[in-house]
Amino acid sequence: MPAFQTIEPVTHDLGQFEVRRVLPAPSRRMVGPFIFVDEIGPASLAIGTGMDVRPHPHINLATVTWLFDGDYAGAIDHRDSLGTFATIRPGQVNLMTAGRGIVHSERSPADERARGPRLFGMQTWLALPDGKEEIDPAFEARTDLPLVEDTRTSARIIMGELWGAKAPTTTYAETIYAEIALASGGALPIDADADERAIIVVEGSASLDGQALAPYVLHILQPGRAMTLTSPSGGRVMLLGGEAFTTPRHAWWNFVSSSRERIEQAKHDWREGRFPKVPGDEEEFIPLPERPNTSTDA
Repeated sequence: MPAFQTIEPVTHDLGQFEVRRVLPAPSRRMVGPFIFVDEIGPASLAIGTGMDVRPHPHINLATVTWLFDGDYAGAIDHRDSLGTFATIRPGQVNLMTAGRGIVHSERSPADERARGPRLFGMQTWLALPDGKEEIDPAFEARTDLPLVEDTRTSARIIMGELWGAKAPTTTYAETIYAEIALASGGALPIDADADERAIIVVEGSASLDGQALAPYVLHILQPGRAMTLTSPSGGRVMLLGGEAFTTPRHAWWNFVSSSRERIEQAKHDWREGRFPKVPGDEEEFIPLPERPNTSTDA
């Protein structure tokens, strides 16, 4: 059995920056609770412009936004229908729980627009487990995330427990999520505790048990197999996964659910204006699409 399976990203050109999507894919819907995985940038936007994701709804999932530091470090203003306003910056995980329904927007801050915004990071969705899909919506932002490091390797634990350290970020199912930075010659063991695990090289280069990993590709690791991640010249790698879901999840646009009927209801509710407004961003919204970029069999 091969050490890993691969999923090539689908690239969406949004004008001034690209988004590479690896989940959901025709060959694989989820890795642990992760049902949507986007890598954003790296990109430098023109002065006076910015990212403007107008208000849009979610149900039965939690979104996780994580920005990278370095040359392309930037920021995103988050607003949601709970009344939350938060500026997302590198080193801060933003977890928005949609549950029974939430609306949010994501825009470049004014100070970023004045000097030319930069974008580099990950946005992922976690399906909520059975019995928790319709919980109350919530939001949290955390910077108190553990760092595991030695002279050539560091790993920031964003969610879950890895290498003996546990992040305080809320999890609804067993979840692992970490940003790994490898200097030249760095090495890190990838244990086999999680049901499902995957790795993405987002910058530089890395190998797994001596096999080179292609950049931006989702590498789904063989279950139950402990492996070693190395880098010949330095790299940035995301590790994600967790508990395997036994009940299938369906996705259509921004909606995820174990029930196709629930997704149909959410589509109808958004079309009819039944979701709550986003305070401070009430004037615009994204209409329900005819053919969304994200869709499984719903």
